[in-house]
Amino acid sequence: MDRLPRLERGENLNDEDGFGSTGDARDSISWLDRSVAVRIFKNVDIADLSRCSRVCRSWKVIITNSSAIWNRIDFSQVKNKVTDKVATKHLMKWRPYLIHVNLRGCTKLGEPTFRGISECRNLQDLNLSQCTGVNDDSMKIALQGCKILLYLNVSLTNITDATLRNISNLAYCKSFTDRGLMYLASAKCSKKLEYLDISGCLQITPDGFKGLANGCINLQTLIINDFPTLTDECVIALANKCTKIHTVSVLGSPLLTDESFKKLAQHKRLKKLKTEGNQRISDVAMKSIGQCQGLTHLYITDCQRLTDASLKQLTSCKELRVANFADCVRISDGGVRPLTDGDSADKIRELNLTNCIRVSELSVINMLKKLKHLTYVSLCFCDHISENGIEILGQMHSLTSLDISGCKVTDKSLSLLGNNYRLRDVTLSECIDITDLGLEKFTQQCKEIERLDLSHCWQITDGAIKNLAFCCQNLNALNLCGCKNITNMSIQYLSGVCKYLNTLDISGCLHISDKSLKYLRKGCKKLKSLTMLYCKEISKSKVQKRLAYIKQLFYMKCNYWFRNHFEGQLLF
Repeated sequence: MDRLPRLERGENLNDEDGFGSTGDARDSISWLDRSVAVRIFKNVDIADLSRCSRVCRSWKVIITNSSAIWNRIDFSQVKNKVTDKVATKHLMKWRPYLIHVNLRGCTKLGEPTFRGISECRNLQDLNLSQCTGVNDDSMKIALQGCKILLYLNVSLTNITDATLRNISNLAYCKSFTDRGLMYLASAKCSKKLEYLDISGCLQITPDGFKGLANGCINLQTLIINDFPTLTDECVIALANKCTKIHTVSVLGSPLLTDESFKKLAQHKRLKKLKTEGNQRISDVAMKSIGQCQGLTHLYITDCQRLTDASLKQLTSCKELRVANFADCVRISDGGVRPLTDGDSADKIRELNLTNCIRVSELSVINMLKKLKHLTYVSLCFCDHISENGIEILGQMHSLTSLDISGCKVTDKSLSLLGNNYRLRDVTLSECIDITDLGLEKFTQQCKEIERLDLSHCWQITDGAIKNLAFCCQNLNALNLCGCKNITNMSIQYLSGVCKYLNTLDISGCLHISDKSLKYLRKGCKKLKSLTMLYCKEISKSKVQKRLAYIKQLFYMKCNYWFRNHFEGQLLF
């Protein structure tokens, strides 16, 4: 009597239909509404989808008959296994529905795959980055049928000038010249180009930038990172003609002066601006940037001419959410105060003051009072923040991520920091005064910690790691680099309890031996990244034998760990 409803649910009634008996197969997904089940399977990568389709008929019907699941295919998760046969099979089957295709790092693809891409007429997003088979001929084939492509990434490939007419991401492509940019600027599609990444393309001259500016007048996002020869002439040419630019990243461009940034801000459209290592930008440029009231992200690091006056210019930026002034060493409490009192105080979510050595706990007090929605703060190596400042951070219950590396953190202040039970990501690197006692009190209060960095906290022993493992069982990333007192016992505790651990660094833990590898293999099934540099008791053969399943494995054997801690003793 119950066979019909069971068949409608797709349950396997015959042992011979699959690899084995499925029983009643009354799993929770089979009972769900179809639309809900589709939403679940949309979040599963392609390899797991293949496995899920073999579980039962119900799952197979949902997966193979739902176009919503297949409007996006990400082959990068299985890049070492994808061949032309696999790729073309999926591309041809789902070509009417495909909108996003990611083939990043797939090195075994040839002409059949690119012909399959050409058949995907509705494709809007294509990522071919690091595909060794990508060249001018393959791109010509692939782009013949993709007439509505909005985003194309061919960074780190072998394309030349011939391909540039349909390209938006050219990062680190070395083979094209100014002539190629002229083709791009004169093409029919140039007026529609909104995004351009030419990071690391040092062969482009000012003439190339001028030609680009004349044709691509609707550019909105401009990425020119790692371009040490970039000058004001290049940027000003773009800023004068491309009046809709709202996102700019010029990391690693030390020759730019205030004039470039003033021109970029002249139309008051800037929303995101990133630059670093520029010793020519000053408070003058910040005055113009501060007039962009729609500014949401400001990333200006290692720009040592900036003073407190720069932060005062940002008080009218009502939408500012992310502010990063790391290594701007002239910024002090006098600059942070106007920022916390400004119109954006309710909007700021992230604040990075790393190595702003003049900042003290007065700034922390202002953050507590005014920045009610602050979720991330970095105060690394802010020497003037005392134990009281760390205690105040424990009262900021909006914080979920905190970096206080190199600060004066004691056991007492660490235990008081634990009052903020919402913390999920904490970095305590080089906080050398921390002992087992402080860490134990902290972890007993912050039991939901997911990421913890204890690198070079050299007083930590197995006792603290035992308490950490049993209190923080949701831990997924842990850095114990340079913790010289850690032994195999700590690895045994972690692998026995922390089942979600996927990233671990035990570099310089000289007492950890091959025995720990057995614990990791048995307990840490989800481990994806393991770093073991200078672990002299761990042998290469054992690592290769027992940990081959880990995707990212960093190993180097050395008899000594040369890093010094602050008392001048070698950690070996």
